[in-house]
Amino acid sequence: MMGLMSFAGWEQRLKSVAFALGLGSVVCVVQGWQLAAMGLSLPFCLIWVYCGWLRTEPQLKNINIIFAALYVYGIGRYFILNG
Repeated sequence: MMGLMSFAGWEQRLKSVAFALGLGSVVCVVQGWQLAAMGLSLPFCLIWVYCGWLRTEPQLKNINIIFAALYVYGIGRYFILNG
C-alpha cells in the first residue's frame, strides 16, 4: 500500500494541477457555473490538504479541510435542491 510520502516526487506536478484547477474555478465563478466551480475547487482543496500533510503545514492542511468539507456540502446541496 502506498503512503502519502510515496507521492512526494509528484508534489510539483500536483501543485501545477491545483493551479489549473484554481484558474478553471475562477472562470466558472465569473461565468456563473456554480456546480462546475465547486467541482473544480474540491480537488484543488484536496491537493492542498495533501501538500499540507506532506510538508507538515497544519494551518494549510486545516484550512483546506474546512474548505473541502464546505464544497462537499455545497455539491450535495446542489443535487438535493436541483435533483
